[in-house]
Amino acid sequence: MSIHNPPHPGEIIKELCLDPLGLSTTEVAKALGISREKLYRMLNGRSGISPEIAVRLSIAFATTAESWMNQQIQYDLWHAEQHREELNVTLLTAA
Repeated sequence: MSIHNPPHPGEIIKELCLDPLGLSTTEVAKALGISREKLYRMLNGRSGISPEIAVRLSIAFATTAESWMNQQIQYDLWHAEQHREELNVTLLTAA
């Protein structure tokens, strides 16, 4: 079952982790061991969550890296599917 227009994982980080805990971008970036700019880009949907960031988030927020990666995959896949008709791909079948 596909998700309809899933949120960017950065939105999830902000809404479920930063805001409820009253954490600033600076505090979270420091806790994650990344630059504030890198976190800012993720929170604003300008960059995705890499496997390494997923592990960092899982440690910081007592979650799983898989949950973060699944959110990123769902987001990326949904957006890729929006351009399915524009792809120039030929169906390959057995002869």
